[in-house]
Amino acid sequence: MLLNKMGFLLLLLCLVSLGVLACRTPETVTVVEERPVEVEVIREVEVIKERPVEVEVIKEVEVPIEVPVVEAVIQEVPVEVEVIREVEVVATPAPAMEPGEPFVIGAMDAVTGIGESYGTVIVQAKQMAVDDINAAGGIDGRPLKLIVEDSKCNGQDAITAYQKLTDVDGVRIILGTTCSGAMLGAAPLAEDEGVVLFSASATSPDIEGAGDYIFRTAINDAQLGVDAGNTLWADGVRSLATINETTDYAEGVQRTTVARFEELGGQVVAEEKYGSDSIDFRTQLTKLFAEDPDAVLLAAQSEFTGGTIVKQARELGYEGPFYSEVVPTGTTALEIAGEAATGLKAIIPSPDLETQKGADFLNNFRARYGFVTLPWFIGSAYDDVHIAAACLEQTGDDQDADGFRDCLYNITWSGAIGDSYSFDANGVVVGLANAVVEVLPLSERTPDNNGYLVLGPAPIP
Repeated sequence: MLLNKMGFLLLLLCLVSLGVLACRTPETVTVVEERPVEVEVIREVEVIKERPVEVEVIKEVEVPIEVPVVEAVIQEVPVEVEVIREVEVVATPAPAMEPGEPFVIGAMDAVTGIGESYGTVIVQAKQMAVDDINAAGGIDGRPLKLIVEDSKCNGQDAITAYQKLTDVDGVRIILGTTCSGAMLGAAPLAEDEGVVLFSASATSPDIEGAGDYIFRTAINDAQLGVDAGNTLWADGVRSLATINETTDYAEGVQRTTVARFEELGGQVVAEEKYGSDSIDFRTQLTKLFAEDPDAVLLAAQSEFTGGTIVKQARELGYEGPFYSEVVPTGTTALEIAGEAATGLKAIIPSPDLETQKGADFLNNFRARYGFVTLPWFIGSAYDDVHIAAACLEQTGDDQDADGFRDCLYNITWSGAIGDSYSFDANGVVVGLANAVVEVLPLSERTPDNNGYLVLGPAPIP
């Protein structure tokens, strides 16, 4: 019985042992299956560990970048504000115009177009005067500034230039225009708006009476017509043919000369006109010569047409006398005409610039620019700037056109073009005169004599 019990226990132990062994096998499998789980957990741990590392790196980058930037802004802004305030205080010591702020005036001249040859030197003369004034200390310590616009030689372009100077630049005092047509175009606007126009070279008699704000140092062509008519008559001319450019200036010369010539008893036998774009005048000249006049009167706006007409007339065989005004005596016109211009007589403003100021100006102008044409008119432009400076010194305000106008009415001036001249109630210059000149042979023309001989004042029959 005892053995049986022992046997049974052994058998039971064996079975238990076998059961244990049987259970170990799935446990081993379970362990194998749990390993990837353990690996995944490890990976999760790794990821979790990496994230704070990334955050820590970002924090380390942000901290050094942000700190100095914030500090720099805080430090720099107050400094900039302080500097700006200091400049403002120094720059505006008083409500009045600052010392050194320029007086600003305008200029309207024929920088291009048919009047370019003399419009350009007129602008140069004005700029030279501005430079001389500023080099001498300016006007009460303030410089003079000149704004130049191209009025060409016609009314429409003059209006455009005028509107630019007045509407955009705010100018109330304008030196110009070069040509009469341009002056007549802009004058009504200037008169209506109370803007001064002050010309060195616009000579048409139609400008007289254009308004209370219109002035010129240029001699009125009403006087030129009288002087030319007197000269023709005194030289024995009794029949006259005329040719003129269709511009306000040239028409004025022809009209006033014919009026005086006919008043004296002369007869006009032929009249021809031409446009400013013309280059061949043989047809008009042939018609004139067919009437066999004692002389031909030429009134040109451009030096090109003036010189070309004289040259073509001689090429057609005309040997009689030519009479003219200032333009055909210009440097460019005489170069074009060559020997054909020899003997031409012209009535021009007295060209010698006999005052010391005139001689000094002309010498300095030649030295600076090297080219001179129509010397009286560039001297006139030079004087206009100095007269303007004197009136600005008196008014102290480049916007005070009324004060400037009143100054011109009351001023007496001695400058490059003459001594003690002034302006009448119509703004026309008083105290200057014309002269008669005769063009020299080509071999005798020099820069010093301008190509002609001064014969003296116009005769009085």
